Amino acid sequence: MELVRISKLMSAQGICSRREADDYIERGWVFVDGERVTELGSRAYPTQKITLHKAAQASQQARVSILLNKPIGYVSGQAEHDHKPAYTLINAASRYPGDHSPLRFKAAHLKGLVPAGRLDIDSLGLLVLTQDGRIAKRLIGKDTEIEKEYLVRVEGKLSAANLALLNFGLSLDGEALKRAQVGWQNDDQLRFVLREGKKRQIRRMCELVGLKVLGLKRVRIGKVMLGDLPLGQWRYLDDHEKF
Repeated sequence: MELVRISKLMSAQGICSRREADDYIERGWVFVDGERVTELGSRAYPTQKITLHKAAQASQQARVSILLNKPIGYVSGQAEHDHKPAYTLINAASRYPGDHSPLRFKAAHLKGLVPAGRLDIDSLGLLVLTQDGRIAKRLIGKDTEIEKEYLVRVEGKLSAANLALLNFGLSLDGEALKRAQVGWQNDDQLRFVLREGKKRQIRRMCELVGLKVLGLKRVRIGKVMLGDLPLGQWRYLDDHEKF
């Protein structure tokens, strides 16, 4: 059996991200089979038990995740071509009044906050921003199976054969797409459920079958729903909510 970097093992096991693992190792907060590890780059066998100091656990519990109903015109991550990033919408005034979280908003909740999955500038709906590397990995890791649901208003004719292709049989960037769930929500709107997230995937899928996307809204990620969260407002992810 081959030795593996402890930070890589911690990420693979969903303990934390690799960056967080390195930070915890430097602080002496990581134990392998009960022995403290303090040297970056240390390795262990995959069968060995990795645990965290209580201080690391407390640090993780203090990290927040935020659900935002992103409007059109905002980018998910860093500012691009004079377009503002979505996190600039997060402040005390824009917090959803129906948020039941006991947390009080503070500027520290914006530090290290990153989008866990993209939603392009022309799309709106549910965007997750998190300080927790475990959640980010769960939602956007290459092996993720978390469903993402979208309502997509389209223009054009869609044959039964092309609807079947939207469900399975299309390729993008030279790779076959995973099986999707696509069907009519109403006369001009399709419902997409995907388990992957290639750049502008739904728009490109629709182009391949002769459809033009007029509007795209994400309404669910895993078990977490957009619900009645108003456009441009946000709330904290509740402790009981799991993706």
